[in-house]
Amino acid sequence: MTLEQLYALIGPDMKAVDAVIRDRLYSDVVLVRQVAEYIINSGGKRMRPALVLLAAGALGYQGTRHHEMAAVVEFIHTATLLHDDVVDESDLRRGRDTANAMFGNAASVLVGDFLYSRAFQMMVAVDNMRIMQVLSDATNVIAEGEVLQLMNCHDADVDEARYMQVIHYKTAKLFEAAAQLGAILGQATPEVEKALTNYGMHLGTAFQLIDDVLDYSGQEVETGKHLGDDLAEGKPTLPLIYVMQHGTPEQAASVRKAIEEGGREDFPLVLEAIRSSGALEHARKRAVAEAELARAAIQCLGDSQYKVALLQLTLFAVERNH
Repeated sequence: MTLEQLYALIGPDMKAVDAVIRDRLYSDVVLVRQVAEYIINSGGKRMRPALVLLAAGALGYQGTRHHEMAAVVEFIHTATLLHDDVVDESDLRRGRDTANAMFGNAASVLVGDFLYSRAFQMMVAVDNMRIMQVLSDATNVIAEGEVLQLMNCHDADVDEARYMQVIHYKTAKLFEAAAQLGAILGQATPEVEKALTNYGMHLGTAFQLIDDVLDYSGQEVETGKHLGDDLAEGKPTLPLIYVMQHGTPEQAASVRKAIEEGGREDFPLVLEAIRSSGALEHARKRAVAEAELARAAIQCLGDSQYKVALLQLTLFAVERNH
């Protein structure tokens, strides 16, 4: 199933979110508008805003606040991308030049700051303390995750537990917050809110694990990024950790060297080690297990098209090729 088919149910809502995004992106400062519009219009999956809409829909929410909150979540996500690409010195995302490649590092960092602060302005306007708490906590945890990942770079002794902590902080937390926002807007019971929160966390974890797999198995034309980017940056992701723990001594040594030194010189050797050791299969299995936990978490929801879409989203997260 494609994302377009999945999003058919929330098509009008997604259009409304896009309208909010365009309206709230406005700034008198031309460069702010240029950079923000470039990154927002660069073809992202919009999974996090979709989560807000689907979770709210599953609980029968009838208002329009979910459009604002979906836009806030997208702004926070976009700000993290702008800062990420500067930190990682990336020049390609979603098949296009990154904003920092187009406009420079300084502009990317500062416009990321603008998006964060605009998101907080929008949060305050909703005047709901629970929503502000969820989003401010999530933003803080994401920042901690970025720093954790930075600390892990070029450290070949990072184990699976430390790496999973980075995923939970850096990626899964915003998925979790998005689903929780939908629950809060839909006035869910504490049990249902917890269920949707858990769903978002497991979905986000599955999503990131598949991203790690695609960094060594995808096609650049589909993933929209250079294969081996994580290795070049010295990031010890799950496939690499698996090779160091379960590969031959020679394979483990080549991966350790690549992580510690970074760059692309050892990429063919590492790629062969990853593909022959079962590392990709291991990471996929972990992702599938997370997707199953996400599905199990929302069995308590009443039957609806929105619940079906949430369940299908877990399949998309692990079966996608980009």
